[in-house]
Amino acid sequence: MFDDLQGKVFIVTGAAQGIGRGIALRLGKEKCKVVINFTSDQSKALAEEAIALIEASGGQAVACQGDVGQVDTANKLVDVAVGHFGTLHGIVNNAGVQSQYPSEQLPIDEWNRIMDVNLRGTFLGCQETIKYLLKKDMQGSIVNVSSVHQQIPKPQYVHYASSKGGLKLLTESLAREYADRGIRINAVAPGAIDTPMNGKLLSDPQITEQILNKIPSRQIGTPEQIAAPVAWLLSQEASYVTGVTIFADGGMVLYP
Repeated sequence: MFDDLQGKVFIVTGAAQGIGRGIALRLGKEKCKVVINFTSDQSKALAEEAIALIEASGGQAVACQGDVGQVDTANKLVDVAVGHFGTLHGIVNNAGVQSQYPSEQLPIDEWNRIMDVNLRGTFLGCQETIKYLLKKDMQGSIVNVSSVHQQIPKPQYVHYASSKGGLKLLTESLAREYADRGIRINAVAPGAIDTPMNGKLLSDPQITEQILNKIPSRQIGTPEQIAAPVAWLLSQEASYVTGVTIFADGGMVLYP
């Protein structure tokens, strides 16, 4: 646990389920104040459930619906954080989507949808948070949730891999630009994680075994195992760390 996180305010996008939910719940245990972003009406009950769990663990939380791929959502999230909690210390840009297409059949609308959420949405979240921190002359910490596929090619997911490859240099470029203002920007790159997004694949024992064969530790990760390095990067324990990607993947990027 990181004592300096207590009482700090963070936005977590895509926090109703999966990795985002794991991150939000971990920040609740750190007694943070969390803005839980969710997208669809179907996710509202999950967001409300996460709020109850965070409050039960000693943190505070509020929900905010919005599609991070839309330009006005990031501004709305910052407004909710400041309006509800009085300030903002950082953001975890976690929201992400993927889909599978042979590349020659990939519709341009689907390319745009993935890019809008995974890359543009991350940039907009960073941009609005940085604007607030600069305006208030505050230091802060931003964590972008990337993927092992910012490094490992992923056939039939070229739009997804491209978005995560772009996220790598987005993170590094912003980190270099704002390091002298005390704003740290880092990334965590998960490998194969047991989430609803991967539920269909992991329900097939044959596919699961194929995935495990590419992971040196032979483990499918959990959202909690991603939330741990995220919490560290947000904390002052990582005060000399900026512009890096931590791969939390059981060694998957080491696979030849």
